[in-house]
Formats: sequence, C-alpha cells, structure tokens
Amino acid sequence: MIALSLAEIAEVVGGQTHDIPDLSVQVTGPVVRDSREAGPGSLFVAFVGERVDGHDYAAAVVGAGAAAVLASRPVGVPAIVVEDVQAALGALARHVVGRLGATLVALTGSAGKTSTKDLIAQVLGSKAPTVFTPGSLNNEIGLPLTALTATDETRFLVLEMGARGIGHIRYLAGLTPPKVGLVLNVGSAHIGEFGGREQIAQAKGELVESLPPAEEGGTAVLNADDPLVRAMASRTKAKVILFGESGEADVRAENVRLTDSGQPSFRLHTPSGASDVTMRLYGEHHVSNALAAAAVAHELGMSADEIARALSEAGSLSRWRMEVTERPDGVTVVNDAYNANPESMKAALRALAAMGRGRRTWAVLGKMAELGDEALAEHDAVGRLAVRLNVSKLVAVGGREAAWLQLGAYNEGSWGEESVHVSDAQAAVDLLRSELRPGDVVLVKASRSVGLESVAQALLETGAEGEVAAR
Repeated sequence: MIALSLAEIAEVVGGQTHDIPDLSVQVTGPVVRDSREAGPGSLFVAFVGERVDGHDYAAAVVGAGAAAVLASRPVGVPAIVVEDVQAALGALARHVVGRLGATLVALTGSAGKTSTKDLIAQVLGSKAPTVFTPGSLNNEIGLPLTALTATDETRFLVLEMGARGIGHIRYLAGLTPPKVGLVLNVGSAHIGEFGGREQIAQAKGELVESLPPAEEGGTAVLNADDPLVRAMASRTKAKVILFGESGEADVRAENVRLTDSGQPSFRLHTPSGASDVTMRLYGEHHVSNALAAAAVAHELGMSADEIARALSEAGSLSRWRMEVTERPDGVTVVNDAYNANPESMKAALRALAAMGRGRRTWAVLGKMAELGDEALAEHDAVGRLAVRLNVSKLVAVGGREAAWLQLGAYNEGSWGEESVHVSDAQAAVDLLRSELRPGDVVLVKASRSVGLESVAQALLETGAEGEVAAR
C-alpha cells in the first residue's frame, strides 16, 4: 500500500485512536485480515466471523510488527476503532485508489471472470506494473484488500467484481471507481438467488452505469455475442467497444481451431491490426476470454502484436481451473473443480472432448449449486451433452443433482456402462483407481461446495511414482 500515517487513516475511516503513542507512524506494509500475514508496517483488519474473532489476534499481530489494528472495539494495543470495520476498509480503499495514478479496470460476468482477469493481468503486466485480484477475492472484503496492495508504481489495477444481488456491483464500483468496465456474459450462475437472467443482467450492468463518460476516458467493453450484454450499451455514457466472434465486433477472432492437445489457436483482429494467437490454456471457451482481454488491452494502448504475444505466453494463475497434469503413466488429470455453472460445465466438457481425441475420456462431475428452479433441467442438459460429445464415461458424484446428471445421460441414450452414479468423492476415487488406463483423460468439475478437487489430488498422488509433469 502507499504509505499513510495512522492519523490520516483514522481521519479517512472516521475512527477513534486507542493506545497509539505516535500518530505519525506510517502503515507501509500490506492491509491484511489474516493474522498470519501481518508483518512490519502492516495494518490488521479485525473482522468478527462465525467461528473466529480477529480482535483476539490483535496483540499477536502488533507483536509481529503490525503498525495498528482496524477494529470495532479497543484491543489493548495500537488500534483505530470504528463502528463498521467493513465500511472503514472500503473507505480506506476508496481513498487510496483516488491517490493512485493507475488505470482501474473492473470486470464481471456469470462465467469466466477469474480466467479472464488473469489474462488481462498478464497482458497488461507485459506493458507496465499491474496489480490484480488474487484468485476469486471479488467481494466487498476481497476487492478493497486487493486495491490496497497497489503502490505508486502501479499503472494498471485489475479488479474482478462478483455479485449475488442487485446493488452489489454498484457498491463495489463505488469503492474502486473503474475507468474501463468489462462485462463477459449473462449466464445461469446464481440464477436461483437472482430469480432470472434479466435480473442477473440488471446487476451486471451496474458496472457500465458506474463508468465515467467517454469524454472523460470511460470505456465499456461488452460481449457482442451475448444479447443481454450487448444491450448494456444503452446503459452507459462511456465509449463502447465490442468483442466476440460476431462480424460487428471491434475485437474478434477468425480461423478458430484447437491444437491436438486442446489449446485454442486463432487470428486476432483489432482496430489497429491483426496477429496470430496460440494459447497455453485449454478449451475453446478461452477464445472469448482472450478476446475480452485483448479488447481491454487495445483500449489501453497495446498493439495487436503485443497483445497476441502476451496472450500466447499467458498461463493459468488461479488454482483448480483447467489445471492439466500428466501422470508418469500417461493419465492426464484436468482439475477444474474450483466452481461450476451450466456454461462453464459445458465448456469444460467440450475441452475434454477436444483433448481426448483418440483417447478414453472420463467426466467426473458433481452438483452445480444455486440454480433454483433450473437445477433439474440444467443438470439433465449437462448429462446429455456428455453423451453427445462421446465422453467415454460419466461419473456423477453425490446425491440428487448427480442423479439428474446420470438421468440426462440415460435420456440421451447412455444405457450401458457409459455412466455411473457414485455416492461421494472417495467412491469416485476407488472407481477410477481400479479402471483408469494409461493415456486416459479425466476431467473433474463441480461447484466449490462439493470439494471434488480431492478426487483430482488423489489421482495425482496415485500416479506420483516418478515426477509428475504439470502442463
């Protein structure tokens, strides 16, 4: 974080100082909520959770060198006490962002946010110092904590914004006002909480409504291939740039194909030129993510050649998202178990089919959460798609939703041993250990709450005799 004195922080957050002998002491280290990350010059934010009260760690973090604690009550060590710690954290982030010379890029969407954010960060990072959201810390706590890691040297600040209701993105954009806003898509993720796609579109579109007008540099980057996203152009005064495979897109892809290993290759077209891209990531769905990143980078001054080079070099920065690892025995494990929704599940299955040309393929799938009344139909559709893509074997893991996955496969004509329903992750591991053969490709995917990453990890431990080659 840029250096701020405790006196200035107290003024910004409207807090009272307690047990601080010298208000000129500066916070020069990171702002953290995990006491284990506290160190010299840091500011520890004491949240009260369901199981842990951060205030209990106040003495330990100051002992580790933290300058002070941002707290909701006195803690017997240097502290700035406020009524609402979360609101104070947001106010501090808003203050720091206002002092930065960085261009702030924000993105949202129903699927692909984290992968696209990682691509944007790597492309812009090839041009200038860039700070970006780690993993999926995209809520009212993770977003300001990320913004506070920026320094005077930061030129680009890339922030992922998530939402579980109307008004969430408007609130986040108020904390960290973006200059460039990207909306990827409107899908089915959290549809049970929102109530429908139109409500999701209303929430996602709050990002473009928060942008400055075009004459002040505001730019809305919208998916030309998604009608609900494209319609958001009428909700902003910012400049609008479209990306996608549509002929009307400003940034588009032509001659899209997959390599033998399932990695996308295409000709990137931008208003300033064209260049060829071959990605290190797996699956055709990353083409749209790459185009979104390219559109942002083009608007921020990068040439087509610079963008194509950076996209071709970019890798996956966040765990359990299409992590492809080949065991010494030739079994390939694709760990995409961080989360799942209908769009990402279908994209992962298509990637599996592309990677498995001439090889046996396994889809180990579990529940997609928060789909509300759409849950049965969406799980049925995924099961059907697995059959249409000729996945060798579907392993549906879990309870009711897993049964719906298998039902979809049955309804599509899978009556033999092409699909199986198992009760839990361990049963899936036992089945795979007994039936996998060298050369097989295994996809593991479900919503985060299912914890199917344990299946992928167990399979890699099983094949760990010798060095595992991670790709």
